[in-house]
Order: sequence, then C-alpha cells, then structure tokens
Amino acid sequence: MTSEYPVVALVAAAGSGSRLGGDVPKALRELAGVPLVAHSVARLAAGGVERVVVIVADGLQQDFEQALAAAPIPWRLVVGGTERQHSVRRGLAAIEESGSAGVVLVHDAARPMVPPAVVAEVIAAVRAGHTAVVPALPVVDSIRRIRGEASEVVDRAPLRAVQTPQGFAYATLLAAHDHVARSGLEVTDDAACCEAIGEAVHVVPGSRLAMKVTEPTDMVIAEALLAAFPDQILTAHRT
Repeated sequence: MTSEYPVVALVAAAGSGSRLGGDVPKALRELAGVPLVAHSVARLAAGGVERVVVIVADGLQQDFEQALAAAPIPWRLVVGGTERQHSVRRGLAAIEESGSAGVVLVHDAARPMVPPAVVAEVIAAVRAGHTAVVPALPVVDSIRRIRGEASEVVDRAPLRAVQTPQGFAYATLLAAHDHVARSGLEVTDDAACCEAIGEAVHVVPGSRLAMKVTEPTDMVIAEALLAAFPDQILTAHRT
C-alpha cells in the first residue's frame, strides 16, 4: 500500500465518561487547558493523519465544534450509535461520503497524549501491507485467572496491552464491520472485527504516554506527565 492513499482517522468521543466524573463528557474535559479530543486530533495530525471524523453524542455538536476550532486538519462530526461498533460503522459511512481513504485509524479521544511517532508507525505498517495494526505494550503486572474460589498465575510474557490508534486498510475494516453487523457479533475493538473475517493483527510498539484517561487519578497522572514532558503540548494546541 503506497503513500498516495489518504489517511483518515475516526476519533471515538461519544462516551459520557461516568467513571471520570465532572459535568462535561470525558472528551471535552480539559488537560492543560485543552480538551482531550483536541489533544488527540493534534497528535493524529502530527503523526500523518490528513483528516478526521469525530464521533460524538447527539446534542453536543456545538460543544465539539468549539473544542476543535483550532484543529490543524479538516474534521467532521458524526453522531454515534448505541454501541461503539455501531458508532464506528457510522464513521466509516461518513468517510465514504466525504471521499476516498486507503488507511483508516480508529482512536479513542481518551488517549490524548499518544506520541505522533506511534501514529506514524501504525500508518507505516498498514502501508507496508498489514491490513490490521495495533500498538501495544508488554503487560508489567502479575496476572491471575480466577477459577471459582481459587486462582492461578497467568504467564504474562506473551501478553500485550492494546492501545490506540488502531490502523487498517479501509476496505478491510469496512468489510469486517459489515460482517460483524450481519452476524450480530459483539467485539471489544476494531482489530477483533478484522479477526472475525480471518485477518491477522500486526502489533507495533505502543507508548506509556498513550495512557487512557478513565478515572480521576488518570487526569492527575496526565497533568503530571505534561508538566514533565512540556514538548508533548503541541504548538497547535495554543492557537
């Protein structure tokens, strides 16, 4: 897959973020004075994404328009569905309406500090011929499997914790979601959709900075990381 194919990202931002708390949806919460969704879009752009489709909850379009006013690349809002996989299907339909795509990334707005280098590596892997790509990190905690009243240690050496953005050949992801919708399958992420049609998932190195903001403690950690690594606040955020 050569570089002339457009790179488009779907940004999942429709979640309420109930575990994070606050009076605004998680993607609109501010980190260093910038909404999480704006951080995510700027990093995707810096990694090589050419345009984005942001999937939001109905009724919040104006709030997201304001949050993305300074985005460095073209963007479009799409109202999400009842489940994440339904939302991604709507995002894919919006890509088809807006023009062609060769590489599609799917990213969680709740991972606002993904390094552009990770984004670029995912894109490069898809262009190299891998139809489904995920960034991931080795599991560092001890893992135990619960069996009734007992438990047993799980070998963590071959395990990886998956992050986003996940990258795909556009035609593959479209076919995968069509199959999942027809079959009534429930999947945990978009890579699992591709596995459902027999596609192998290629893994590239992720980053500790690409942490997911889920609970209040995560916001504290993210603020501390930005203070420790000020170069991670992209200049595009300051406009």
